[in-house]
Amino acid sequence: MNKNMLLIGGSHGIGLEMAKSLEKDYNVYIAARTKEQLDGLNATYIPFDATQDTLDESSLPTELHGFAYCPGSINLKPLKMLSLESFREEMELNFFSLVQVVKTIVPKMVEGSSMVFFSTVAVGTGMPFHTSVAAAKGAIEGFARSLAAEYAPRIRVNCIAPSLVDTPLAKRLLNNEKKREMMAERHPLKRVGTARDIANLAVFLLSEDSTWVTGQVMGVDGGMGSLNIS
Repeated sequence: MNKNMLLIGGSHGIGLEMAKSLEKDYNVYIAARTKEQLDGLNATYIPFDATQDTLDESSLPTELHGFAYCPGSINLKPLKMLSLESFREEMELNFFSLVQVVKTIVPKMVEGSSMVFFSTVAVGTGMPFHTSVAAAKGAIEGFARSLAAEYAPRIRVNCIAPSLVDTPLAKRLLNNEKKREMMAERHPLKRVGTARDIANLAVFLLSEDSTWVTGQVMGVDGGMGSLNIS
């Protein structure tokens, strides 16, 4: 019997790439706001808005073997242009909604199951204009490590910290060739990430190939988080 994987926000970008890889070997459940991109995908769609809805447990299988929370934001502004409400919105989408879903599904996570969350390179590497998103994603990293400790050895919990990835979320930052070249040059590997780059590691962490990996924050960032080649 195939194992069950739940993706929150799996209808675009990294989540969609994960679903495409997972559908071959797992029963995939995708809880997201839209399903247009899911046509032809072997997955069960669950209407769900992470900022407004409570996940309906009756729509899920009785057992879950893997879970990934994919919703995120890129709200890059100087601190003086960010209101307190901006910080609250970042926390609601990135962190509090994640916590709410985790509390709902953790009783369904079976022995040996895996959770994957997403952070950003900007948590470990200070970057201007990232205060609100880095604060929210930093909360995720702390939560992931503590959760991994609390639920070991039954559930593994890991976090991926990407740099800029070419997804719909980053469209404003990559909407012309000059911007693309500039963003690529900032990375030691001289390119922007792809959804597939990140999805490959996420699928590995959800699989049985990573059964001795937990409590980690892993950078997939073209070298930006650890190399200085200037």
